[in-house]
Amino acid sequence: MNRVVAAWKSVGQESFNLPNAITLTRILLIPVFVVLFVVPTPDRSLSAALVFVVAAVTDLLDGYLARRNGQVTTLGKLLDPIADKLLVLSALILLVNVDRVSALVAILIIAREVAVTGVRAIAAGEGMVISAETTGKYKMALQVVAIVLLILEDTFLSNLGNLHLAGIVTLYLSLVLGYVSGGQYVWSFWKQVVAKGL
Repeated sequence: MNRVVAAWKSVGQESFNLPNAITLTRILLIPVFVVLFVVPTPDRSLSAALVFVVAAVTDLLDGYLARRNGQVTTLGKLLDPIADKLLVLSALILLVNVDRVSALVAILIIAREVAVTGVRAIAAGEGMVISAETTGKYKMALQVVAIVLLILEDTFLSNLGNLHLAGIVTLYLSLVLGYVSGGQYVWSFWKQVVAKGL
């Protein structure tokens, strides 16, 4: 309990910098995306895809700025993964709702995210740091591409080809990479546990 209180005090003492503001903007864009896509029409889907892409780009921007300017903070480390998961999982749930993604696939993706978040939380509680794997970053990129393709499948852009098939194949690839990177997180955690003799 003392660790949690100390962590929150540390967060409160940190300045609310530009990267954190961008991350917060990503979180605030999620309800906008949901409102646009909850009852999709071609125009609303196009707008929803645009909002989703802008939100996804902020993920690259906030991390880049935080590292470049030496503004990596505890608050940022807390907000960034939450924002990513809220964005992707909100989109997946809505895509299931309009029968563009299988509920089973969505459950597998959500289960992976919950499991990795749990492992990282346990590691943090023991003072361990599990850095993000490159595979996990590729997974996130593929998820974004897949979701955008699936959102756009009922717009005029569907004339370019079978966006649904392209989106589903890309989503399956992201699912495979997600479980590979999840295994890497667990393995990294286990090595640190063994090293600490816990």
